Amino acid sequence: MATLAYPLECTLRLPDGWINAQRFERALVACGDALGGPFSTVVVRISAGCSLMIDVVIRLLSFCNQVIASAKRLRLEFLGGADGVMGYLDRMGFFDGLNREAEVAPHRPLFSGAALHRGGNRGLVEIYRFSGDVRPDQSLPGELAKAVERACSSRHDGSQAARAIANIISELMSNVAEHSGSSLDAFAVLQTYTNGNRVTVAVSDSGKGIMGTLVPVLRSRGDPLANLTETDLLIEIFRKGLSSNADDNRGMGLMDSARSAIRYRADLDVRLLNQRVLLKPSGNAYRANTAYTQEKLPLLWGTHISFSLDLS
Repeated sequence: MATLAYPLECTLRLPDGWINAQRFERALVACGDALGGPFSTVVVRISAGCSLMIDVVIRLLSFCNQVIASAKRLRLEFLGGADGVMGYLDRMGFFDGLNREAEVAPHRPLFSGAALHRGGNRGLVEIYRFSGDVRPDQSLPGELAKAVERACSSRHDGSQAARAIANIISELMSNVAEHSGSSLDAFAVLQTYTNGNRVTVAVSDSGKGIMGTLVPVLRSRGDPLANLTETDLLIEIFRKGLSSNADDNRGMGLMDSARSAIRYRADLDVRLLNQRVLLKPSGNAYRANTAYTQEKLPLLWGTHISFSLDLS
């Protein structure tokens, strides 16, 4: 029987153009099950004309660190060299959060663009790292609020929108810190897109995931909610404030966060272990009949949440 000359390898190809969450997931499907499959090497090949939405940036960052945590080799190839998307990722702080064992071609930046220019872009809050072992910096929601308020300067309710987003990001970060159960870093980030008149805030972690912590508890209680589909249960989490701990008010915080997001007509994008759910506002709630789902996706640890607010 012939033996393989090289270790099994899979390649995540990110093509030219804007890569949003939907295109990123399609690329993951084409790559194969990088984390759960038999691959020993994972290559991330990024085209010269590729542009990444901010929520995809930290989702990709978590994915890369998870590959290395799975004892697999990771190689990032930037076909456009140090210019273009590689420079943007450096400016965002991507390489500051990337595991040092990751191979980067043509080479890892010698100096951190995020460290050099942090705070220099009024519409950007660079990638912030935190974990369950370290409480999130309480100043970060304030920084996010200021960036949103600047972006919302033309709105009469800009201050209220900024406070709402600060509360949401604080809640999401607290959830990760308390329930992730992972030693891997989590990430939070914000960027305003002036051309599209939108602001996107995203949080990504590599922990047990919402369903991984909540469903076993619901089953142990004999709660019929445990029998819901993941999409329906996710909606209930944001509608009723479900929590894995009976005496934990964190679930109520998620409900309040969803209400704030709804108030500003925010799309809510949630990536679970093997499924992505995009929730769009319907009246004063998120509902299953307006949800877009991508199912049977390759494994991605944790929960990855972003919401995009229309600033018009």
